[in-house]
Amino acid sequence: MKRVVFILGVLEDEDVDWLIDAGQRRELQPGEVLIREGAACDDIFLILNGSLEVSVVAMGDQPIAQLATGEVVGEMSFVDGQPPSATVTALEPGIVLAISCSQLRHKLQQDMWFASRFYRALAILLSSRLRSTVKHLQGEHWRPVTNPNDAGLDEMGDMLSMGNIRFDWMLKRLRNVNSNPWEELEVDSAD
Repeated sequence: MKRVVFILGVLEDEDVDWLIDAGQRRELQPGEVLIREGAACDDIFLILNGSLEVSVVAMGDQPIAQLATGEVVGEMSFVDGQPPSATVTALEPGIVLAISCSQLRHKLQQDMWFASRFYRALAILLSSRLRSTVKHLQGEHWRPVTNPNDAGLDEMGDMLSMGNIRFDWMLKRLRNVNSNPWEELEVDSAD
């Protein structure tokens, strides 16, 4: 699942406009390091196209995960102020939207409604990642639990649907803003 939809599903259209205006399009080449473990990270990244690999020194720099279009990177360091706990490297040519952490902090301090939506979106994103990790660690022993709160599931479905729509809209809008259209960028909201 594209995790950026958790963020875009909670934000309003004007919030997404701000992210597009504040963000910088960055092209990645294979082997290029986007985030280095232990080194300060000045941006949050939305992966618009491509595939990246996550590795950690403690595991001998072996890959521990792959990230693809629609993932968010750098949000943990933004939230807790700690250096990144992993290195993120491009596996293939890709495109990210880099949003300056200092610019984002300024926006959050100036606009409390944006801050409320943004932090709620990050909480949902990080909760989703933690649930995925727990499921992975439990392996085949994990059994789904029926959630009696169907209203909450409907709300989550609506949020994810809106997030997918906004992600596609973001890609299309960024394509028209830049002087070099992203011909290789496919807009596909299917998971």
